[in-house]
Amino acid sequence: MAESALELKNVSAGYGDTVVLENLKLAVAAGESLSVIGRNGVGKTTLLATMMGHTNLHGGTVWLHGKDISRDATYRRVHAGLGYVPQEREIFPSLSLLENLEVALRPGPWTIAEVFKLFPRLDERKDNRGNQLSGGEQQMLAIARALVGNPSVILMDEPSEGLAPVIVEELARAMKQLTQAEGLALVLVEQNTRLALDISPRAVVMDRGQIVYDGPSETLKRDSAKLEALIGVAKK
Repeated sequence: MAESALELKNVSAGYGDTVVLENLKLAVAAGESLSVIGRNGVGKTTLLATMMGHTNLHGGTVWLHGKDISRDATYRRVHAGLGYVPQEREIFPSLSLLENLEVALRPGPWTIAEVFKLFPRLDERKDNRGNQLSGGEQQMLAIARALVGNPSVILMDEPSEGLAPVIVEELARAMKQLTQAEGLALVLVEQNTRLALDISPRAVVMDRGQIVYDGPSETLKRDSAKLEALIGVAKK
């Protein structure tokens, strides 16, 4: 079996003494796209935060391309190939859009020109400061900034949250393109269940800090009763 791009082995993690994830196992292959869904508060964001080193690890290990990164600082994980698009976006408001990209740029196939092809709207706004961009444009910039760091695994936390449907469609188109990018693994945490299942062929459902389903997205799309039983709400 091929080595996983990213793997969590028996991970228990949380904040301070509070354990949110409990004995969790998850492996993502190189180039694979995985969506993580579930109700609010079940540990989805904590899962990504643990991958990035933002939580307290109480047990288990985190592996990136066969290397144990469990104790590595966040910046070391980024240099090792992890890209992160946080829910808060965290772009630099006083820098121009172009400058926001330039500070994250590292050698690789994802150049500024390539992310402008993915998000043509960013090219049109490249001289605007971060605080002059709409919410949708800021989200596109956050994704583009992660990409120009040329990660091998990119983590996205709720990219569609609070955005207008037309912008969500544009983001969905771009994310589907990313699932075809050679060698790039995508882990998407998304509250919009329909969107998540459409983007990734594989889905994970979380409940109370554990994985209660790991399998084809198509199974959940076809069986609304199963999906409702797993996440407690009907498919959006």
